[in-house]
Amino acid sequence: MTFMAFLLIVILFLAFFIYFSWLNPADITLLYYTGKSLTFSPAILIIGFVLLGLIIGYGAHVYSVITHGLKHWKKDREEKKQREIGSIYREGVGRLLSGDLKKARGLLNKALDRDPKRVDTLIALATLDSQEGNPAEGLSVLRKARELDPKSMEVLFKTAAIQEETGEDDDAIATYQELIALEKDNRKALRAMRDLYIKHDRWQDALDIQRRVLKAGPAASRVAEEKELLLFLRYEVARQAIADGSANDAKSELKDILRQKDDFTPAQVSLGDAYVALNNGDDAVKVWQEGYRKLGKGVFLERLEDYYMEREDPSSLLNFFRSQGLERGDDLIFRIFFGKLCLRLEMVDEAKEQLQAVESSGVESSQLHLLLAETYRRTHDAEQAINEYKKALGITKRLHLNYVCEKCQRVANEWNSRCPSCGEWNSTSLADRKLIQEARPLDLDTIVVHHGEQKEWQGT
Repeated sequence: MTFMAFLLIVILFLAFFIYFSWLNPADITLLYYTGKSLTFSPAILIIGFVLLGLIIGYGAHVYSVITHGLKHWKKDREEKKQREIGSIYREGVGRLLSGDLKKARGLLNKALDRDPKRVDTLIALATLDSQEGNPAEGLSVLRKARELDPKSMEVLFKTAAIQEETGEDDDAIATYQELIALEKDNRKALRAMRDLYIKHDRWQDALDIQRRVLKAGPAASRVAEEKELLLFLRYEVARQAIADGSANDAKSELKDILRQKDDFTPAQVSLGDAYVALNNGDDAVKVWQEGYRKLGKGVFLERLEDYYMEREDPSSLLNFFRSQGLERGDDLIFRIFFGKLCLRLEMVDEAKEQLQAVESSGVESSQLHLLLAETYRRTHDAEQAINEYKKALGITKRLHLNYVCEKCQRVANEWNSRCPSCGEWNSTSLADRKLIQEARPLDLDTIVVHHGEQKEWQGT
């Protein structure tokens, strides 16, 4: 307010006072106690009340200024305190990340002493406890953090992580369920819970969660991967259905999976298994034969071998191999399985014919050499020699070809739809498959046939 404005207000107030006094010349008597009173002119009374109002207003202003100043002081003090605590906390976390656990604990405890309600400090201490090999203490610290902030996503994620580290998978699943209850489309929590279900072969649960993952809208870079995983989980549910006696439902599901991913070997294999379970061996054979023609995987030939041998019908299997022999002269994997079958049937001459064709291509494979050993090292007591070889090499009734995971290189005696080591689907192939496929056999007419053995399969 300028001086002129103030002067104008004073002049107006005086004018009003004079005018009001002129209009009200009589005095006003106020009784403030029995028999006691005060007499004022109206103008004086008005001025008194105005002054009283001004005093009260000014007092309220002063109080407001003081209160605001105290609040500001307290706020500044608290902010300064939190900055100091934050600095201590960050240094503690830095020590934790660098591996200086002793110094980290001292700093984090100092930060917690100054502010026992800092959730981030409690989370860091829980991480420290876990790294020091005290996960139980870490979980105890996190329970305190949850009491302070029951809806903290960070606290719940850290709790689940420690529970997984300690093998408390059921508790971890329960924690992820709490997370999803707070945020139903949290993709990180959904994927983590799905992975735990996969770990424990809870395929239907994993499939249900995977559908939610896709519904939640994964990042564009992950869409194709997540859709493929959905197919893999559908496959596992179908495979389990076959084991549980619901082969018909599994058959329909597997056919649909193959329509979407026709190079998915496990689905092709299991579709044949479903037909077998439904006592439809002819269709099973067709599925496996088609699978081999399309994908070239030895597991299909192995399935065919097991199917016919279990039914004590080796002649049908032998006829199949011989009928395919002429058109598959360049298919070395086919030749290896044909040779293996002949060995299994003690048809040593024919086995040698097939295996020598593979050997002539330059393939160096321990599996091939093992099979050839069954033909080369002969005595007059061939049967006994073969039996001794089987014992020495741990081979019993069935001659095995090894399989290998193309992702983690785990070697197994049996084909698996999913690698038990790295968890990858559709990755198991015959050991040395690529090497064998890339090789080319010599002209059959140039192959030396020992001991007068005949290439009977060509004309059969």
